[in-house]
Amino acid sequence: MILSLPSLLNQEMTETAVDLGTVNAPSGMLVLGMAGWIDYWPQVGGPLSERARAAIAGGGGHLHGPEGTEPSAWMCEAIAVAAAADRPLQVRARTSASPFDGEPTIAVLEVELGLPWPGPGAGEPLQLGDLPVDRCGMVLGDARALDGFTGLDGQSTDGLADVTYWGKYEDTVHAQFGGDRIPQHSSGHGPRGWLDLPLDEAEAVAERLRTWTREGPGNGLMVAVDAHTDFHRFTRAGWSHPLLAGTIELDACQVLGLGWDPGDHSMRHRGERAYGQVYPVTLEARAGEAVLRWTIPPYEPGR
Repeated sequence: MILSLPSLLNQEMTETAVDLGTVNAPSGMLVLGMAGWIDYWPQVGGPLSERARAAIAGGGGHLHGPEGTEPSAWMCEAIAVAAAADRPLQVRARTSASPFDGEPTIAVLEVELGLPWPGPGAGEPLQLGDLPVDRCGMVLGDARALDGFTGLDGQSTDGLADVTYWGKYEDTVHAQFGGDRIPQHSSGHGPRGWLDLPLDEAEAVAERLRTWTREGPGNGLMVAVDAHTDFHRFTRAGWSHPLLAGTIELDACQVLGLGWDPGDHSMRHRGERAYGQVYPVTLEARAGEAVLRWTIPPYEPGR
């Protein structure tokens, strides 16, 4: 749905509370970061947990690569804070409707850290830095566990992969080769394909579809093979969630992944830090305890 400028200006941004479950941080270090390059940290100044430990020693803060890092010092970004090591940490969001398609998007993400408020009294919020919305999604979890996170181009963690296909000739391919509908959104839409195939078998199935396309109608069918990396596992865990939110276990820790609708990201967050599309992360006091908060302001036409 495309809204006119007056509709955008007049749209009521009603917020709704959503419980996203819990994560845990047995290392005492919690990280909210960009998921697309999370396994790239060793190449930008040391493992994520080491960078997080240094930041937390100073009260928590923003992590990124040193200046001069190739391809960019801002390819990896995260916020690190201290958190209780002995209990689950509740995660909640407040959502508002996207002005572009009406679907829910995160307006505020909050994590109860299970620690006393470090400042005097109720105190003013402490600014920890800011983060862009990564087009590949965000990850929230224990810093030490995330050292072992397998990203976009990583190896399958269980030797399995998923094969999906979609496009102009999808129905013809389905009639000849089969493949179940795989819902990848709460609306039930998604490609067709096969889940949880051994890697060799997945590659063979995909090649049969590509060969059929090359030797038959030509361009018009997209085929993907997704190895079961940690990145794919939490993406898959969020397929049926309105916020594309899903939790996986990583090194005995609960880790939360948050996806973003591609259309909403393109219209609201595209360009990310290079275009000033960054949003504040603060430490807040609530009932004497510390809460991590990431706030994404409403869309501003013409920004």
